[in-house]
Amino acid sequence: MLGRHCPDLDCSVVFEEKEWQSIYVIINKKSPPKKPPSLNAIILMIGKLGGFLGRKSDGYPGPKAMWIGMQRMKDFTLAWEAFHSMEKKSYV
Repeated sequence: MLGRHCPDLDCSVVFEEKEWQSIYVIINKKSPPKKPPSLNAIILMIGKLGGFLGRKSDGYPGPKAMWIGMQRMKDFTLAWEAFHSMEKKSYV
């Protein structure tokens, strides 16, 4: 509901940096920006992870798409943390 009332709010108010960055990379296939995207943009990305198609007349993602998207976001965030922790260590 916050995304509907304050769509231009930075997503960093609700999501941790590692959460929104991992989603951004998975959906857009490019490096995350320095400035966090809007809350509305991240909500739509999470919805896409949950099966939301995002067509012109679809409106906002529903609770089921958001629930599935949030579960997948958690998995991507864990992978993001693991890969970034490996950058600091040498296994060779």
